[in-house]
Amino acid sequence: MTPSGTGSTFYNFCSLANCPDGWHPVTGLLQTTNRDFYGTTGSSGTSAGPSTIFKITTSGTLTTLYTFCPGSCPSGGPSTLIEATDGNFYGTTDGGPAVFKMTPSGKLTTLYTLSPTDQIPSALIQAIDGDFYGTTFYGGTNTCPNQFQDNIGCGTIFKITSSGVFTTLHSFDFSDGAWPEGPLIQATDGNFYGTTTGGGYGWGTVFRLTPTGTLTTLHIFCSQGCLDGQIPYAGLVQATNGDLYGTARDGGAGPCYILGQGCGTVFSLSVGLGPFVKMLPSAAPAGEVIRILGTDLTGATSVTFNGTASGFSVASPTQILAKVPAGATTGDIQATLPGGTLSSKVDFDVLRRPAE
Repeated sequence: MTPSGTGSTFYNFCSLANCPDGWHPVTGLLQTTNRDFYGTTGSSGTSAGPSTIFKITTSGTLTTLYTFCPGSCPSGGPSTLIEATDGNFYGTTDGGPAVFKMTPSGKLTTLYTLSPTDQIPSALIQAIDGDFYGTTFYGGTNTCPNQFQDNIGCGTIFKITSSGVFTTLHSFDFSDGAWPEGPLIQATDGNFYGTTTGGGYGWGTVFRLTPTGTLTTLHIFCSQGCLDGQIPYAGLVQATNGDLYGTARDGGAGPCYILGQGCGTVFSLSVGLGPFVKMLPSAAPAGEVIRILGTDLTGATSVTFNGTASGFSVASPTQILAKVPAGATTGDIQATLPGGTLSSKVDFDVLRRPAE
């Protein structure tokens, strides 16, 4: 879809008999450094076809890279993929459940099989230490009050290395939250932030976790008449002003069609973090123009790529257009403004052109 709203369909799943290309692509797409898109499908039942990992170009050419269980995947499919700094893809599966690594050519390796009670792992993130972090909806060492799953834990937060060393960092006990579903984020302070869909003696929480596993509950939903929202299924994002933003499925001013509850909310939470800049895309070769997003960028006097000055123009108060300078190396991007210098949260990857 174009920014003006003109849309077109460039691939239809299940276009062949018995859906060998997969069914139910529900996790979204990932655009990688080669500019192609990668995604997953999940299925249920033998007539629906397999769960798969696929690659699709911007012209609509789809390639199935890996098939999890030809014919039937009744336990669900893989999560949203991430592209790691080693060039491989990482993700989780509901059925199993497990954490896997896949090469760009489609060779898949199961890094770790979770306990059967640690069900429904979220999508992973790769932290600045190179390890991967995620949550499980159920599991852990604390029995959780749940009318549907007796004697099953309230969920966990875990980390896993690229070699498969797995560590449980935190087990929720309901008082500090329960049933996390969305992925974590690592904010500019190096800590992890996320949500739970229940617990906290309310209807979900926002929490902070240090890399060593110390958890702090930052907000409990529905503690003030539910105007703040209920059941935040999705994860959080950190905006370039430093604040956290998210959504809650229910609650708000309402009423809505479900039992008179609100129809959901969009919320922000300030945790005292400062502004930064973000680049789109996060990787490009020298000579290419990228967008640098931020807050109050008017008056910028310089832009550098890991210390190398770039030619740039301020397109709007929230956007700078900058050319990746010759000789630039992978590292952070900095924009100097009248009020100070803003840095990127993650490194920008300077790519080599194919002829180089």
